[in-house]
Amino acid sequence: MNLTERWKTFREFLVDVRKEVGKVSWPAKDEVVGTTTVVIVYTAVVGVFLFTVDAAITPVINWFFASFGQ
Repeated sequence: MNLTERWKTFREFLVDVRKEVGKVSWPAKDEVVGTTTVVIVYTAVVGVFLFTVDAAITPVINWFFASFGQ
């Protein structure tokens, strides 16, 4: 395949991509903002939960290794 054929194939690919992107059903701005807010809040809640669990378990694990570790 020479350079001209490759360029033609690439150009056809880009035309097809543009057609397919035009068929996509894009969400409204309000929907994107709403779902993004949910993801950020959920991530923060899970982060705080994991931090709390880690802070609560760390002394127990330290005691265990101090008592029974080598």
